[in-house]
Parts: sequence; C-alpha cells; structure tokens
Amino acid sequence: MPKPSNLVFILAESHSQNLLGSAGSQFMKTPNLDRLAMNGTRFSDTYCGSPICVPSRATLATGQYPHQHRYWDNSIPFEGKSDSWMKRVRDSGHHIDAIGKLHFRSSDDDNGFSNEIETMHVAEGMGELIGLLRSLDEEPVRDGLWNLYVNRTGVGDQTHYQDYDRLITKRAVDWLNNNTKKSNKPWVLCIHYVSAHPPFVVPQRLYDLYPLEEIPTPVQFSPEDRPNHPAIQHLRHILGHAETLDEQTMKKITACYFALISHLDEQVGVLLSALDSNGITEKTRVIYTADHGYNYGNQYILGLFNLYQRSVSVPMIMAGPDVPANRVVSQITSHVDLYPTILESLGIISEDKQNKLSGCSLWPAIQGSEEKRLGFSEYHAAGSRAGAFMVREDNLKLIYHVGMPSQLFDIVNDPEETTDLAHDTSTVSRLEQKLREIVDPEIADQTAKFDQAQKVASYGGKEAVLKLRQGFSYSPPPGVDWRTA
Repeated sequence: MPKPSNLVFILAESHSQNLLGSAGSQFMKTPNLDRLAMNGTRFSDTYCGSPICVPSRATLATGQYPHQHRYWDNSIPFEGKSDSWMKRVRDSGHHIDAIGKLHFRSSDDDNGFSNEIETMHVAEGMGELIGLLRSLDEEPVRDGLWNLYVNRTGVGDQTHYQDYDRLITKRAVDWLNNNTKKSNKPWVLCIHYVSAHPPFVVPQRLYDLYPLEEIPTPVQFSPEDRPNHPAIQHLRHILGHAETLDEQTMKKITACYFALISHLDEQVGVLLSALDSNGITEKTRVIYTADHGYNYGNQYILGLFNLYQRSVSVPMIMAGPDVPANRVVSQITSHVDLYPTILESLGIISEDKQNKLSGCSLWPAIQGSEEKRLGFSEYHAAGSRAGAFMVREDNLKLIYHVGMPSQLFDIVNDPEETTDLAHDTSTVSRLEQKLREIVDPEIADQTAKFDQAQKVASYGGKEAVLKLRQGFSYSPPPGVDWRTA
C-alpha cells in the first residue's frame, strides 16, 4: 500500500497521447510535462472512456464506462447522483476542492467537492443539445464546428479560453499558498484546464515554436487516400467538413493546436513551481491526464468524435511519494482505473466498493507488476449514426460500429491506422467476442438513443432543441455567453 499523501489532479483538454517530448515526439515543446514524467511514471497506453467531454469526464468521476453511467453525450451531464471518487474522498474526511472546467451540470449539484472555485459547467446546465438529435437520425450539419476548427485559427490575441486557463492557474497557486498547511489529513486539489480545445488562436511566440515546414503532413488526408467507411463519411458530413482543405492550412491548424499544448505546459510549470515554493513537492502526488485527444487531420477528420488513436489515447503521468522516477508503464490502462488508484493513494480503499468498478488500481503496475489488459472506449454522441466501440488487445485494435462494418488495426506496426485489416474475419470475430464480454453493443446503442430521444422530448422536440441551440459551437467559460464566445 502506498503511503497516503496530498494529491494535485491536473486534467487537460484535447491532448493526444503522443504529443509529449517524453512520449518520443521530436517536435513537441513540453518541458514541464516532460520534467514531471522524468520525476515520475508515465503510462504509455491510456484510453479515455469516450472521445468527447461530458461522458469522458463522467467516466473519470465514476470509474465506469458510458454504457454503465449513461452520461452519453455533451447534453446529458453528470449531476452528482452517481457514486464518484470525489465523494468518497470528501466523505472520508479529506478536503477536496475543484478549480476550472468540470463540465458537469451545475455547481448547485453535489458533485463531491468541498468547494468549487471558478468552475465551468455545461452551458446553462443543458449543454449543446443538438447532438441529441442523432437519436432521431435528424442531426443537422454542424457548419459552426468547421468554422471553429478552420477559420478561427491563427496568431492573435488569446481567446476567452486561454484567459480562463491563466485564471485557473492563479486560483490554484493562491490555493496552494493559502491552504496546504491547514489540514492534518492529505488534501486533494483538482485543476481542470480548457486547453487545448479550439478555437486555436495563439500568441506569436508560441506559434513560432512550430514552423510549418516541421509539421507532419496528415495521413490519408487527400480525397483519393481517405477511408470511405460509412461511419467516418457520416462524421465528416455532420461536422461540416469541406470536400478539400489545402495542406498548408491544415499545417497551420496543427501548429496552433501544438502551440496550445505548449501554453498548457506553461500552466503546469507554474503549478509545479508553486509546489516547490511551498515546500510540498516531496509530500504531494501529481496526476496529469486529458479528457480525450484530438484528431488533427488524419483520415481527413478535424476534431474528436471518433475512436482512432489520436482521439481516444491520452497522456497520463503520475509523480510523487512512492512513485518511481523515470519509469514507463506499458500496460494498457484506462481512465476507469483512476478511481481505485486515487482512493488507494489516500488509504481509503473499500473492497466492496471497488468491486463495482470497471477498472483496477494502477499501484501494482506503478511498482513493477504489470499485467495484460484490454483497452476499451465507446462513442454515442455528435456525428455518430450508431454506437461505436473500441477494444484493444496487445497490438490489435477493433472498432465495432453497430450496423456497419468493423475496422481492425495493428497499432504497433501501423500507429497511424492507415491499413484496415478487417478482412481477417477470424481475428475480428475473436475481438468482437472480447468486446461482448464487456458490453452488448446493440443494447448499449439502443439504450443511448432511447435516453437521448427522451431528453429531446423533455425540451419539446427537435424544433425546440434547434431553437435553443442554433449556432452552438463550444461551451463558454464562466461569465461568457455561448452566443458570443
């Protein structure tokens, strides 16, 4: 058992696993996260519960997958009714505060924290709503997303989001300066940023870190190369993708996305310095991860909303007491593992509670006892005609689409997922059976669509939803109206 210690839990937004210097990237500038990894343990194969904010964050909170917690999309947010590790921590007598983007329903709910400070929740307690219409096969084309990704990108004054990031950092530093000596029990501080979510508007100094000639060209980007799988074609259509996009524009988008990750890295550096200046680095664990990744052009997809590696594979680093330095855990891990891992790190594990969870504590792997595990993620939200499910075993990854052909990739030998091996029907069948041991995909798809249709009805139907959220592109930070964000 690890010795109980303080915990700083840092959650980023839209950070793909491979975009760290410590993960082998030759071009990413992430010195502070790399230092955290050098001083701790990095998990090289971690998956989010779903590649979209709300269900992913609900998975982080509950230790359950979307088909278990039923927070399917960005319009059915966590409202504090389900069990969460935060409640377990608080109810065990520890102080636990949150700062930044939670993306739950509201601070009026009991989300499990002692205090919520400058927290951001889904817009007006409702979220984006329009994605719910997938349940009726009537989801409109989201032209605003293409505009967000393509046209609201470049060098300029930073957006409300980056202003909010800096405010989050300031509040976190103030908290560390004022609260770390007030309790005899270990405390928990959750710091949740909004970067690297679009719009990708960045200062010149960060943009200059990523010369366009050094930006990799996306794979399967051109019309003749991109996959024509029906689920991916539908996604591009709903996200409003233009038929073509020139390579230089795509590289500019990518450079700005990378620059926002460097902006995020700077915020982490300030936090680590605050731990040092308060003399608590040696008695405080730090966990860093992201709610999901982001697909920057591969397969001609801009955004997330899919089960390719760039969207579902996320960084995860842990450092502090009892965590080996400069170690890499290659065991497949998941966000569902954080619930039992965090509880164990605070000495409040309860076996009867843990047995209800989908994950397992990562402490054995941290301490050298890795095991063979499956990776899993699922998607039931914007741009999906039907539920999609991913199961990963060793180097093989199956993407199962309800009512459509499966996809199969060898992600060790084909990390960019350019060659679909689904003609290997025996392997597809074997992995599908592994999937069905976790979830019945058809039942989960039906349940998600039922819940979403019920939600649409609660707002008065399709036309009411469209009227409420016409033009919605992304959730605003506190104090900003989504119509002008």
